[in-house]
Amino acid sequence: MKKTLITLGFALVALSGQAFADEQIEIGKKIYERAFGRGCGTCHDIASNPQLTALIKAGQLDRAKFETVLKEGKGGMPKAIEEIMKNKAVEKAGYGEDQAVDALYKYIESK
Repeated sequence: MKKTLITLGFALVALSGQAFADEQIEIGKKIYERAFGRGCGTCHDIASNPQLTALIKAGQLDRAKFETVLKEGKGGMPKAIEEIMKNKAVEKAGYGEDQAVDALYKYIESK
């Protein structure tokens, strides 16, 4: 009986962790689709601009550099963190900047 309860406890922790990861990815998707009213893909899903998915998956754009660009802008990209924080999904989840950036990064990484 004790072994069963311990196993059940581990299963619940694993499921809650997965639910949180799924929520993060869903919020990241909403950020990606709605940032600046038109979505990140408007610029980043065309060949002439940095391909975020490819850069992240290749390890060329780590989480820290990604956050810096969102906060400071780069080249033609404006600062995006304020827009991200205005996203209704971010507000509803009560995410701070770090959590919102994590969610966006995890979504792009999962594409």
